[in-house]
Amino acid sequence: MQKSWHLNRRDLLRGTGVALSLPFLESMSWAMAPSDELPRRMVVSYFSYGAYMPEAKSGIPSGRAQDVHPDWSWWPCGQAGPLSFNQSSAPFANLKDDISYLQGLDHKGGWKLGGHSSGDVFATGADMTGEHKTNNISLDQLAARVHGHKTRYASLVLGTEGGTGSYGRCKTLSHHGPGRPIPALNRPQEIFDRLFRPYAGKNQTAVKGQLDRKRSVLDLVLEESRSLHNRLGQADQAKLDEYLESVRAVEKRVARSASWLDRPLPEIDPTSLDLEVTAEDPENYIRCMYDLIYLALQTDSTRNISFMLESEQSGASELQNYAHYLFGYSGNTHDISHKRPDEISGKWDQWRAQQHAYFLKRLKDTPEADGNMLDRTVVLWGSAHPHQAHNTRNYPIHLAGGRQLGFRHGQLHQFLGNQKVPLANLFVSMLHAVGVPVDSFADSTGDMTELRPGTV
Repeated sequence: MQKSWHLNRRDLLRGTGVALSLPFLESMSWAMAPSDELPRRMVVSYFSYGAYMPEAKSGIPSGRAQDVHPDWSWWPCGQAGPLSFNQSSAPFANLKDDISYLQGLDHKGGWKLGGHSSGDVFATGADMTGEHKTNNISLDQLAARVHGHKTRYASLVLGTEGGTGSYGRCKTLSHHGPGRPIPALNRPQEIFDRLFRPYAGKNQTAVKGQLDRKRSVLDLVLEESRSLHNRLGQADQAKLDEYLESVRAVEKRVARSASWLDRPLPEIDPTSLDLEVTAEDPENYIRCMYDLIYLALQTDSTRNISFMLESEQSGASELQNYAHYLFGYSGNTHDISHKRPDEISGKWDQWRAQQHAYFLKRLKDTPEADGNMLDRTVVLWGSAHPHQAHNTRNYPIHLAGGRQLGFRHGQLHQFLGNQKVPLANLFVSMLHAVGVPVDSFADSTGDMTELRPGTV
């Protein structure tokens, strides 16, 4: 029972038009759920054009003790075991006990794809090289399917270029299922409004009326489909079923919106963010996107987020100019992955690490119950090929957080030779950590017990 001195976790400091979220305080603990009921969160993030790995053609260090590990390499150290940090990975040094690097992982379904197409399957592990080039469900959406009803938004899909792209040129990590990519949001103001001002300018009665009208239209479509279905041939029935599955997805979103309509939205001060920032200001733009992810998680607006930092086909976007804006590099960002200039390649990886470390530190610095937000958030960050050959093997993979979800960190893990396992094994462990009971995912062969001891 709440007493007069108790504070709600979502209480705010208000004054002179400003509303700021409070940190976790002891006087809020009365309202906290037991540990096993606290949020379990997942973030999947992707960077394009691979990472700089000058160790060898494969990008994998030899592991020989006498070899000096390059100071500029995406891999922080040369041998499996406790992490040490070079220049490229230095931004993560203060997060050593919260991160792991994993070598030798990849998706078999991406082996036949070119480097610039392999980002399409990063979060799904699907084999898209056959006759039907349709992606499967992504791990963030599988988690959303099971637990999405617990938050106002089942998931949040972000990307710095927006939309879905196309086969071989994907601009989103998230997929509902075969052939249904989810458009990514990329404008900070639009994302903020979607999260915290979804009913802006409309009263509750007007919003309820809109939802009722949508329901009526969907009911009519589904009723009409029943009589049509039996008059179609087998191929057309399959197409109609796929269409109706999309209609049912909309129906579920309408029902979700209606169920959350009477619940108060979190109040977030928009002046704390530069919502007008664009990709022409790379660091502030990326950090604003990370800030929005942080706020979405902190307010428990959603627990499943994907973020495509760059697509593999960013030629028409400002992202191609990032290296020029940041370092004065004369070529575009894509050139770095082919020409691999020593003076730029490592600094480009280091800059990307700085932005991701900024986000992880925000989570770690936010108290939650007997730990912090990072302890209950598992964050995957990586790409689908190294720089050199774009050979779609040996993805650069970095995992953070989830210590209260069973993950143990502070190591470089190598899965090479007869120790090799699919990247999907990590996905299975991530899904189990956030409470999704799956037996397998894509081409998985089991859990990744090296990171979650005691799992089977």
